[in-house]
Amino acid sequence: MDTSVTIIALAITLLIATPLLFVFRSSITSKKKIKAIKETFNNYNFDLSEILNNKVMSLDEKKKAFLFMDFHNNEEHSAFIDLTAVSSCNLVLTTKKPRETVVRIDFEFQYKDSVTTDIVTIYTIENDQINQIRLYEEHQLAIKWKALIDNCIAEL
Repeated sequence: MDTSVTIIALAITLLIATPLLFVFRSSITSKKKIKAIKETFNNYNFDLSEILNNKVMSLDEKKKAFLFMDFHNNEEHSAFIDLTAVSSCNLVLTTKKPRETVVRIDFEFQYKDSVTTDIVTIYTIENDQINQIRLYEEHQLAIKWKALIDNCIAEL
């Protein structure tokens, strides 16, 4: 009797511990990647950061810089924007007919000295496994960070 209870308890513990181990391992790996990318910009202090759905947004309010990192699947990429050279930041929603489905959310940075723009993609429907589950969260995140970026640009 005691042996069977022990075996069942070990099996349940193993079932619970295995997913937790993968979550912790993934978290540690992500933190290492974030730290490595931030260290490439060692002149900047990205003290204001937020992580949501494998996306990291960081802002250096003193030196006016924005850093975006996206760790989706195999398409890991980052974008660095020097806000001292930017005149405006726009939030662009791309929709698809007929139901006006949002398929993409972008930040569009317009530079002061030229007509060029940089586009940083925050959300694409292709990276959303179940149609538009993450859309609301990432749209709210984009609105919040647009306001933070606008405040940094306005202080110049």
